[in-house]
Amino acid sequence: MKLFLGRALLIVAVLVVWDVSARTVTDEFFISRPELVAVKFLELVTSGRLFYHGWITVLETVAGFLTGAAAGILVGLLLGRNEGLARLVDPLLTAVNSLPKVALAPLFIMWFGIDLGMKIILTATIVFFLVFANTYNGVRSVDVQLLEILRLMGARERDLIAKVIVPSALQWVFAGLQLSVPYALIGAVIGEIMAANRGLGFLLQDAAGQLDTGGVFAALFAIVLLALLLQAVVRGTERWLTPWKVDGERREAAA
Repeated sequence: MKLFLGRALLIVAVLVVWDVSARTVTDEFFISRPELVAVKFLELVTSGRLFYHGWITVLETVAGFLTGAAAGILVGLLLGRNEGLARLVDPLLTAVNSLPKVALAPLFIMWFGIDLGMKIILTATIVFFLVFANTYNGVRSVDVQLLEILRLMGARERDLIAKVIVPSALQWVFAGLQLSVPYALIGAVIGEIMAANRGLGFLLQDAAGQLDTGGVFAALFAIVLLALLLQAVVRGTERWLTPWKVDGERREAAA
């Protein structure tokens, strides 16, 4: 309860400082005002534009997130269990990972056009490397002696993966998934800003083109809400798949 009240007070304080600054310190053209942003946001809601454009961004983000996450987990698991293959492809992965992923957007536009597919592929590329790195490190962190003991007891590779490696690496995997949620949304929005006539990125770019600062902040607020919703879904999924972690956290809190 105290945490909730503290956060609420912090939000109120930010809004008050924002409003006072817009009236006394700087021209409201540059930072708008909270009440104007609220009016613009309600206009987007009542007109249905927020839901139409928001659904496009959700589709791009979720599809790219799931695709990139699945590929990252599979490749991380494969390379984590095959050190020779990992050393072989490491220079290639390092070279591609060193590129700012947003810089790939113009190339993806040339290859895949400006439809939903391009945003999904861009988002999946961004998510892949974040999830892959965490999955790979999680697999490599499993106790080697434990695996050898289980192997001597007759456990096969698929048994080791299903019953030891995957459960042990889940915490690493979900850390990568939570980290990649905002980046997935960034990929979708950047793609929409660069080449689209739909989506929250388009709303943001359209408002900026009209010098509508309140509209820009309203679009940003919608993007923040979507990011928080996606983060909540990932955290809920983690609690569901790792109940032992939740129980441990409860015991620590009780102590």
